Formats: sequence, structure tokens, C-alpha cells
Amino acid sequence: MGAVRGRLANPIGLDGFEFIEFSAPERGVLEPVFAAMGFSCIARHRSKHVALWRQGEINLITNYEPRSPAWCFSREHGPSACGMAFRVKDAHRAYEELVRRSAEPVLIETGPMELRLPAIRGIGGAIIYLIDRYESEGNGALSIYDIDFAYLPDGERHPVGAGLRRIDHLTHNVYGGRMAYWADYYEKLFNFREMRHFDIKGEYTGLLSRALAAPDGKIRIPLNEEGERGHGQIDEFLRRFNGEGIQHIAFACDDLVAVWDRLKQAGVPLMAAPPDTYYAMLDDRLPRHGCDVAALRARGILLDGTTAAGPPRLLLQIFAEPAIGPVFFEFIERRGDEGFGEGNFQALFESLERDQLRRDVLQRDGPKETAR
Repeated sequence: MGAVRGRLANPIGLDGFEFIEFSAPERGVLEPVFAAMGFSCIARHRSKHVALWRQGEINLITNYEPRSPAWCFSREHGPSACGMAFRVKDAHRAYEELVRRSAEPVLIETGPMELRLPAIRGIGGAIIYLIDRYESEGNGALSIYDIDFAYLPDGERHPVGAGLRRIDHLTHNVYGGRMAYWADYYEKLFNFREMRHFDIKGEYTGLLSRALAAPDGKIRIPLNEEGERGHGQIDEFLRRFNGEGIQHIAFACDDLVAVWDRLKQAGVPLMAAPPDTYYAMLDDRLPRHGCDVAALRARGILLDGTTAAGPPRLLLQIFAEPAIGPVFFEFIERRGDEGFGEGNFQALFESLERDQLRRDVLQRDGPKETAR
């Protein structure tokens, strides 16, 4: 299993995620999903059909601007995450360095008195924006929203929402044989390095995954590729999405049990709990974990980490069902563990496979052929 060691050079000046951009062919698909997760619409663009939704330090953008890259993306892929923004120390210098490293530049149309956001082409044609005007830990700096957006009157600019705090990671699903290409993309352009790699096998299907991390340690992007047997969860996503793209987005919080209760009350459809045997084995797998197993079982929360030496280092996680096309969300609480729940991957994968069987995407006597 690979891991990042030592401090990496940060040639692009990365400093975390600034926002994730979404679009859809029509309004009304994205907004109820965001609202149920505790996000509030706090600002609207001064001249475009673009809005800012926020919770904690998480910024989500809805973009319905006609003939914009986001608008075009949604006509090919449906409701989806169509772009993301990286914080950088100097956006124009970062852009010039990325183009020198063979990134594909993207021209974003701007109106009078609007900021020009440098951008490059990313996964499946999505856009990676480069942002150097952002708030950080209450520094009071002017952000892109203070310039290009108008805040809604009497609205809270930093709503607590359901208790989600920040973007932890987001995952790309790629075509078979393309994982090396996208790993190379992030490594050569941004100096990402591999943190983990997995080879997960279910009863009928499998997947390969490589988790990459940026030099700043704040941007983490796992890549998923269908296993050798095919016809599994990654293939299904690629068919439904009509290409490669962002499969799921993980939001971090400080108290996942409390967040689960709020999400459930708001009607967020969460993935079915693993079987009781999963929880019966927790004390053997993670002795001295110190968690309330009954509380985890009642909510279907997964637990991973290590308790082998020193204080326990734990990760709590749960997944929502797909709500924006095939894109879904993950909710996690880190208690010293910086992994991705690899100890849970097998149990999670098998539960997703059971769901495919239930929906007749897979058949017990072999893969179901799906018309393309």
C-alpha cells in the first residue's frame, strides 16, 4: 500500500478546495439536495444565473448560465458536478505554470467589472478553476464572492447547517485503462502523490482505486477503475454519467452521529446499514476503539482506523444514496485517521453489489448485459 512520505514541493501553490461547481439541464434538481444536507443559498452572481450555497467552510456553486461550460457539460452528462476550484497563492502564475506543463487552458467568459478566473480542463471535460481571492480561517480577506456576487439580505454568510465543516475529498471514476493517465495528470501538473491503492473484489465484480494527495495535504482525489470482471459499479456510473467524472464528494464534520440525526430528519436518503455481523466484529477488528457500537449500528455508520499502537486513530463514515444523477455524497468524521476507510471498502463494496442485484443491474448467474 502506497503512502505519501515527507513534505512535497508545491509548485502551483495549492491551498485546498475553494468550491465545487454543479449544473443541471433544468433548475430544481440540485437545490433540494443541497438544502436537505444543510446548505443555504447565501449569494447570487451579479450578472449570471449562478448562485453560492454554503455550510461551514464548504462552497457549492450552481451554474445555469446559458452556453457556459457548465451549461454545456450538463447537457452531455445530466445533473452533475461539472467543475471544482483549487485555492492557490497566485492564480495567474499558477495558470502559466500549468500551461507550461501542458495543461489545456479554458477561456471563461466574463462581464464588465467581473474577475477573470484562470482555468484548465480536468476530468471528463470538467473545469478546474484557480482561485487566489479567498477567505482563510477568518482572515477577513476579500473573496471572489465579495466581488462577483451579491449576498442575500438578512442571510447568514457562514451558516452552520447540519454541521458539515469542509470538503475532505472527491473521487473520480474513469474508464478501464485510464487510471494511469489521470494519476499522471495530477502528478505532472500539480505534484500529487499516491497515498493508498486498493484492489477490491466482490462476489461478482471488483474495482481498482488509487488515492492521490496534493502537496498541501488538503486536496485528496481517489481514482476508481472497474475491475477485470467488468459490469460493476464503475461501469454503471460511466454508462449513466455518459463518461468519466466526479463520482462522490466527501464532507468532513466533527460529530457524525449528530450530523446523521440531522440529515435523517431532513430526509436525506442514506445508504442501507451493513449487516449486524459487521458491528459484532468491530471489537475484534478494532480493539479499544471506545465508540458506542449501539449508536453506530442504529445509524449504519462505518468505523475504520487503527488501535494497534498508541491512542486509537479512527475514521467514521457513511454514504448517501445517489441524488444528483449517479453522483452521491459521503459524510465522515476523522479522529486522527487520514485514510479513506479502506478497512470498510470490502463491506461497502459488497453492499453496493447487493444493491445492484436488487435493481437487476447484476444477475446472480452472471453480469447482466446492458444496452448502450
